[in-house]
Amino acid sequence: MRGFLASSIGVTCAAALALPLTPPALAATARPVPAAEAARPAPHAGTPAATPSDRRAAEPSAAGSTQSLPLEPLSRDRATPSAPATEQGLPRRAVRHFSLVGVVWDDPDAELHGRVQVRTRAAGTGTWSGWQDVETHNADHAADPDTPERASGRVRGATAPLWVGDSDGVELRVRSESDDSAADSTGHASGTRNLPAAPPLPSGLRLELVDPGEDDDASSGDDASSGDEEEPRAAGGANAETSALTETSAVAEASAVNADLAPLGATEIAALNRAESEQEYLALNPGELTERQLRAKPYVGPRPGIVTRRGWGANEGLRESGFRYTKKVKAAFVHHTASGNNYRCSQVPSLIRSIYRYHVKSMGWRDIGYNFLIDKCGKIYEGRAGGVAKPVLGAHTLGFNSNSMGIAVLGSYGATKPSKSAVKGVARLTAWKLGLYRVNPKGKTTLKSAGSNLHRKGKKVRLNVISGHRDGFKTECPGRKLYGKLGSARSKAARYQGR
Repeated sequence: MRGFLASSIGVTCAAALALPLTPPALAATARPVPAAEAARPAPHAGTPAATPSDRRAAEPSAAGSTQSLPLEPLSRDRATPSAPATEQGLPRRAVRHFSLVGVVWDDPDAELHGRVQVRTRAAGTGTWSGWQDVETHNADHAADPDTPERASGRVRGATAPLWVGDSDGVELRVRSESDDSAADSTGHASGTRNLPAAPPLPSGLRLELVDPGEDDDASSGDDASSGDEEEPRAAGGANAETSALTETSAVAEASAVNADLAPLGATEIAALNRAESEQEYLALNPGELTERQLRAKPYVGPRPGIVTRRGWGANEGLRESGFRYTKKVKAAFVHHTASGNNYRCSQVPSLIRSIYRYHVKSMGWRDIGYNFLIDKCGKIYEGRAGGVAKPVLGAHTLGFNSNSMGIAVLGSYGATKPSKSAVKGVARLTAWKLGLYRVNPKGKTTLKSAGSNLHRKGKKVRLNVISGHRDGFKTECPGRKLYGKLGSARSKAARYQGR
């Protein structure tokens, strides 16, 4: 793959010229509020009176933004009122439109022991949802210890994100619970057993409300006015011009790394048949195959269609510039996003943009963590930038990001079965991508742990080539129901490779 890694470098500059360039003067001008935003209704009846800060939060904003709201104590121990609150949250309030929620805190190594629940108000109807649980154990999706991404100083602890759809009101409660008290919540008769004190909540808790932006605005890829309130760009200044040029360069960069597979600026990488995929395999490995390998039948599955980052509307100005690679792809770790199943396949570009923004702006990662994402309709999406055929270093399986790729099935699959289309998507993707690296999807491989709660640092671990996240880290991911389908995915992937 070295030849392929080098081949796209020379086209990056040309790509910057080939893709649309927003004039700096125009890019530096504040974007008008979209008509859809301006037409949004006034707060619904029954909403508590808004404070000045609430009113500022509810003002219209440019498409694509994150509202970050510090939590407030909701209850204290009357016996020790100075002790940290064991319940924090936010009372019901009106906010700017958002579609995805999550909770973050200062220390990425701290765990939130307890329960996070949220209620949201649908923007179209004004109807409040019931309380929904947010997955609190999310630290296992992360960059490996001692890597530059992990040691950047920007990384925060976080829950999994939860997709709630277009909403304009929110209420949140975060309750600290010991493991014993959570188990005891089913009830015991005497009421005399002493339960351990609830552990303190992590410091710096904040609610993150993510607006993915409009599809048309985001997919343009060269709108320098991103609506990101954390780092506002000055109108008409040199910094704004530099930002516009930098973002356009990042768009070109992200497209150029797939130039051997699709035209510059493509929104989708087209599917290939078996014969075409075998020819692609030879073209992507110039000078690296031995005579024996050249004579042998290549076991490469047909390349599936893949929606590119430009296709789902990635704002390339959010991520860090440049790409990070590992040596090869020896294994695929399958995940679920734990973001809920209440999405339509037509909403997936917005959902992925939300997860991308949450990973980068809220959690402090360099880019979205997964290498690929698959929706319940089976469509495959490019994740972390760097090239879909290349060994891009992700942040998906703490301790095992090197020499692997991470595939996230969008949704929550602890109690819900994944669709047949999603499982087929996993099989089609792994048959092709693992085939490029001459790996059998039904086989075993050995990876060295960088350190996890299941395998100590430096340990060589024997794994299925297609593994679940829980095989590398003690976690529920990818959910019991999806994990139970991995055997089927392995068999299908091997058949797609012609084995």
